[in-house]
Amino acid sequence: MDAIVLAGGSPEDPLAARYGVPSKTLAPVRGRPMVEFTLEALKATPEVDRIVYVGPVPAQGLVPAPDAVLPDQGSLLANLESGLAEARSARVIVASGDNPFITLEAVRDLLERAPEAALVYPIVPKAAVEARWPGMRRTYARLRDGVFTGGNLILLDKALFERALPMARKIVALRKKPLALAGTVGWGVLLKLLLGRLTIADVERRAEQLFGMPMRALVTNHAEVGVDADSEEDIRWFEGEDARANGS
Repeated sequence: MDAIVLAGGSPEDPLAARYGVPSKTLAPVRGRPMVEFTLEALKATPEVDRIVYVGPVPAQGLVPAPDAVLPDQGSLLANLESGLAEARSARVIVASGDNPFITLEAVRDLLERAPEAALVYPIVPKAAVEARWPGMRRTYARLRDGVFTGGNLILLDKALFERALPMARKIVALRKKPLALAGTVGWGVLLKLLLGRLTIADVERRAEQLFGMPMRALVTNHAEVGVDADSEEDIRWFEGEDARANGS
């Protein structure tokens, strides 16, 4: 199986600007570019045969080195499309490059428990994040099933997902037109979300209607799937945990 690491970004991102790097994924974490922790977890995953990296590479290279390197295309969706075009396997795991927390165990949990679907999206209960990092600020959605944050790993069926790209492009194009976006997603869905009555099954059903293919959520208690490093505070969370693990 191929893995795609999305490591693009803007040098104007606050974290990137703070360290003078072209993307926050290259910001230093314990003396290494942040994205190397994602590469390391994927490289250690037995099911992953090849890593496709999309984004800038530092002058000294990356360790471990990805198998294919593609330039940043300027947006998350364009980078995903570029990575999919390069990927050779029927199923692909996609990881964001700004998650130094990710582990081999979390990746394998997704691969081992993923249901059959064109897209499998892990979600993490707030309780799991709070149990590991009390007080860490995340964005959560309150569903009838519980309170969750979205994951930074996705499992895709390449051929099926490519058929969904036109709708994905449409939704991205509407992101600054909230009324039009709400009309596309569905006012009923949004109302149920606001009232806390939306279920995981509701979301899966609407996603399947929009994209024309089965999409499933996977609840995981691997808290590291649901976090990333958007700020120096997030990096301190990781470095503090890493220091404790090493007894320092």
